[in-house]
Amino acid sequence: MSRPRPPHVAVVGGGISGLAGAHRLRAVLGPDARITLVEQSNRLGGVLRTIDLAGVPMDVGAEAFLARRPEVPALLRELALTETLVHPAPVSASVRAAGHTTGLPARTLLGIPGTGSRLDDLLSAEGLDRVAGEATRPLHWSAGGDVALGGLLRDRFGDELTERLVDPLLGGVYAGRVDRLGLRATIPTLAAALDAGAPSLTAAADRLLPPVPSTGAPSPVFGAVRGGYRVLVEALLAAADAEVRLGLPVRELTETATGWRLEIGSASSSGPMSEALDVDAVLLAVPAPALRRLLAGAAPEGARAAGEVELASPVVVALAFRAEDAATLPMTSGVLVAADEPLGVKAFTHSARKWPHLAPDATDGLIRLRASLGRAGDAETLRVPDDELAGRATTDLATLTGITAAPVEVHVQRWGGGLPQYGVGHGRLVEELEQAVARRPGLAVAGAMLHGVGVPACIGTGRSAADRLAAFLSSHQPGLRTLVAGPDRS
Repeated sequence: MSRPRPPHVAVVGGGISGLAGAHRLRAVLGPDARITLVEQSNRLGGVLRTIDLAGVPMDVGAEAFLARRPEVPALLRELALTETLVHPAPVSASVRAAGHTTGLPARTLLGIPGTGSRLDDLLSAEGLDRVAGEATRPLHWSAGGDVALGGLLRDRFGDELTERLVDPLLGGVYAGRVDRLGLRATIPTLAAALDAGAPSLTAAADRLLPPVPSTGAPSPVFGAVRGGYRVLVEALLAAADAEVRLGLPVRELTETATGWRLEIGSASSSGPMSEALDVDAVLLAVPAPALRRLLAGAAPEGARAAGEVELASPVVVALAFRAEDAATLPMTSGVLVAADEPLGVKAFTHSARKWPHLAPDATDGLIRLRASLGRAGDAETLRVPDDELAGRATTDLATLTGITAAPVEVHVQRWGGGLPQYGVGHGRLVEELEQAVARRPGLAVAGAMLHGVGVPACIGTGRSAADRLAAFLSSHQPGLRTLVAGPDRS
């Protein structure tokens, strides 16, 4: 029997989801498979980007991941990068609300308080009374339902807690407003607790919050990669051994008798020549608008679902200061800013305080930090010139910390359409999308719009999509053996 032709798989999208998928495809399909990675921009990494800020690597996209999820540590082990895993220093965070800065309260679930949460420094007496009474008020909840998170919180706890704590926290995750986010997609564990019969939001939070440790330090909540995420991006690229095509948009995707055809490149005479790429399978790891366009002919139901997902466009301003000029920077990991504060930023990360590998004594004596700007529905921020964005960041920094000196280096990073918004019914949209794609043989999707915007979730979707394609290829190509039996369990 002749040996089967090695499969050819196209991965569309060079962000972390696509890279993780390409790496997994190489692992399960073996060295003979052909993997082509097509990315419309001129760089890989998507919303992961590491720059050299005054000569030191620093992330200006996602900077951290949830340590309780296994995907990043497992991937670092696979890539022999375990020694790059770092955790934050034991410093607390703060929040700016009602004109003053206070410590971020403990014992809350993304700002939703459990019994015993101390909110005295954050809320007025009226706000405290509203929070305290939530546990005894009747809760009308339909199991399996979904509601706008902001509306539910305002009804149960009032506006103060919603605007001063929960909105800033979730704004840091989604670059959105809590009133536009759906409960079930953003805090699924809370929805599940309500489905299971929790009589109040306070009771639901109590069920989900970990017990207070009796001895020893608590486990770290976040992790990061020493040297920045580009270390992970470069290692994934090398291990995937893919043919990389940068600066080439995929204009059209059509099913053929033997697989899929991608029309890549520009049709205009001024751009790259358009060409057809015929493959056995396709992994789409692109933002919702591109996914809608590519699925329009191949899986129209999936295209419609993708088209309903809104996007936010945040901006990161990275700053480096001489240590003597930034002596008043608080010994905290950063500060979240309530949306109704008269400030242009939504958060500062005190990177030099938060991450030991970025501390002045571990680098060059400079203090580095990041400002975050831009929320869902705020397209205007993206149109502001770099120098004005940097000015807003330094002005707000002076208000919050007293630092008035000019930074020695600034980098402005814009993320147009960088974060999907998980609105009411988002889970239903994802289910419709995945079901529509599953009906198309040899097609799979991955990315931040599916099951979480964080790096671990994106890695998980990329690897799962790769496993589905490998299973399809092995079942449709007699004699093809994948190297890893069964789905990824990392």
